[in-house]
Amino acid sequence: MTVYLDHAATSPLRPEVLAAYTDALQLVGNPSAIHSAGQAARAMLEEARERIAAVVGCDRNEVIFTSGGTESNNLGIKGLFAKRDGNLIITSAAEHHAVLDAVEHLEKQGAEVHWLSMTDEGVIDLDELSRVLEKRHRETAFVALMWVNNETGVITPIAEVAALAAQYGVPVHSDGVAAFGHTETNFAASGLATMALAAHKLGGPVGVGALIVSRATELVPLFHGGGQERSIRAGTMNAAGATAFATAAETPQPDFVALEELAVQLISPLGKLTRGNAPGVPNILSFTFEGASGESMLFLLDQAEISVSNGSACTAGVARASHVLIAMGFSEADASSALRISFGPQTTAEDVKALAEALPKVVATARKI
Repeated sequence: MTVYLDHAATSPLRPEVLAAYTDALQLVGNPSAIHSAGQAARAMLEEARERIAAVVGCDRNEVIFTSGGTESNNLGIKGLFAKRDGNLIITSAAEHHAVLDAVEHLEKQGAEVHWLSMTDEGVIDLDELSRVLEKRHRETAFVALMWVNNETGVITPIAEVAALAAQYGVPVHSDGVAAFGHTETNFAASGLATMALAAHKLGGPVGVGALIVSRATELVPLFHGGGQERSIRAGTMNAAGATAFATAAETPQPDFVALEELAVQLISPLGKLTRGNAPGVPNILSFTFEGASGESMLFLLDQAEISVSNGSACTAGVARASHVLIAMGFSEADASSALRISFGPQTTAEDVKALAEALPKVVATARKI
């Protein structure tokens, strides 16, 4: 029996999404074309924009379609920085690499970065954020903090972050990829300037995403040529992908609380839940197994036809110590012993039990390697 527990990397297309996507792909027409075929494609695209806006809690014109979370994060971060006068970026070392690498690129171009501290449970120090903003808000370009950590599942109180920054007129960007569909992410209520989303974390297609950009926020685009998407994101618009994304966004995710409780109960005797008692989404769990190599455990579990990960899948397929756990104060050895288990609509209690049954032998073997 194949057990797939890596939905935080990508979740299989849901049946209703596949059906909507297949139908939409049969419509021929560039949404920017004036003829009837083009206008039919445009109507489908705009309908998808309205559907996503309704789920996100934003205005339809605030939805900017992109190729996925990485592009959305880069557009939000680089677009904000280029438009702002300040040179300071406030973020954390536990962000997804789509944020970290974009920030580090700007740092090489002369930006200054303040890396916020966090607890050993992965919770951001909001008092430190408040102090930095009070002292250096005139120099601050923006704050970038993810809504839900994609490795640990820890939830950041984004509305509190945005409220702190708003006192000083500082915009906040959030990577909402791991949060959307798994916790409440109402954009209008959040106070965010920009928020990145991706379809394939919800059972939508790979290569489709969105950047939600508030009406009050101005960005410098990454791409030029055509003026599509409010002149923020140029390129031929993907009407079929947008339709599939909207269908995935509208389809409720299951309640994973029972699976979370089962996994913690069965796996905790072998490993340590990295987020401890910090608030988190129930579909992402991270455990460390002292003295066991994460890479070895992944290989052994894969041989048993069980798919998990040891962190983000977006690191060129290279197994390495989790930068998130290192930012939380874990040692290199402990951060290298992590496994991330993530649930999706297809996950069953039997899948969790199969993993728990395989783990004792896997961990014991990995400790000997």
